[in-house]
Amino acid sequence: MNSVPSTVPVVETSSFLNQEGNFLEDCKAVVKAFEETGCLIIRDPRVNQSHNDEVLNMMEKFFDSRGKKFYNNEQIDDIFPQYNYQVGATPELKEKARTHCSLVEKMTGDNKPMTECPPPLDAKWRYFWHVGERPVENDDVIHPPEHIPADFPEWPDVMNKWGSMMLDCCLTVAKMMALGLNLDENTFAEKMKQGAHLLAPTGSDLAKYEPGTIFAGFHYDFNFLTIHGKSRFPGLFIWLKDGTKIPVAVPDGCLLLQAGKQLEYLTGGFIKAGFHEVIYTEKTKLAVEKAKAEGKILWRISSTLFSHIRKDVILEPIGPLATEENKKQYPPIEVKDQVINELKAIGLANQEQ
Repeated sequence: MNSVPSTVPVVETSSFLNQEGNFLEDCKAVVKAFEETGCLIIRDPRVNQSHNDEVLNMMEKFFDSRGKKFYNNEQIDDIFPQYNYQVGATPELKEKARTHCSLVEKMTGDNKPMTECPPPLDAKWRYFWHVGERPVENDDVIHPPEHIPADFPEWPDVMNKWGSMMLDCCLTVAKMMALGLNLDENTFAEKMKQGAHLLAPTGSDLAKYEPGTIFAGFHYDFNFLTIHGKSRFPGLFIWLKDGTKIPVAVPDGCLLLQAGKQLEYLTGGFIKAGFHEVIYTEKTKLAVEKAKAEGKILWRISSTLFSHIRKDVILEPIGPLATEENKKQYPPIEVKDQVINELKAIGLANQEQ
């Protein structure tokens, strides 16, 4: 395992994929990284920057187009509140991070979030595109009908190519993590089959907003593993297990993974869901000025995928992690109920569901 200046560990997946060398050491490195920092960076031979660029290029055009319509109060056919925004576009100022004021109050100095408490509505946009095998039965809450923007014929090919690679990386890390925890290799991967995996590019309008804007308030992700490609603009900050706040820049050819709440449940809190926020910083502004001079679209895109545990799985500590103390702290809950509860908490689901 190597380290980078950000202190986020970098783990290679090649040895595990090829089942060669001492790949179990890499598996243990995955667990150590998640346990200590809540995240890790992987270098995976199946993914390169050109794949990420395809998504970034398309999503810049999409968000730029829909943003202009939205600001002009024009009709947008890609927004579906009836599906809890779990498909298609979510516009700015719709989602709001959970309130964590008691946690934030304990933070000091440079480790405090820029997000005020209670948090404001996020200034980011998002698009949800389902990836992977879906259940046969209809379920508009967890698996709503797919949507393809009418003016982007290349959409399915671009999204499915990147989304499938990202999901494969999550499955690989899930298997490595299981082995690193001395569990059966497929312990987590089996529970991910037919999960509501979402390729979820986020878009932040850097032409409209100014430094200090909260694009994504201080929060954790409620899914299993979140994975990101490299963004063209800085602004992502994460918190390590010891409460240290650090900026994250993903190296070329690498991907950033973060632990979500479903993983925290299954490990009984041994691995905690990592907190993070996305801010328009002065460094972001410098990158914006450079991009503007080059005539580029001024939207910050994050090519994110949320991998999920299947909706009918009961979330609870597993194996040797199922101690009496852990079971009390993480009582059993079905994934579908956990997802709905979290969507209500961040303002995306109907409170009556």
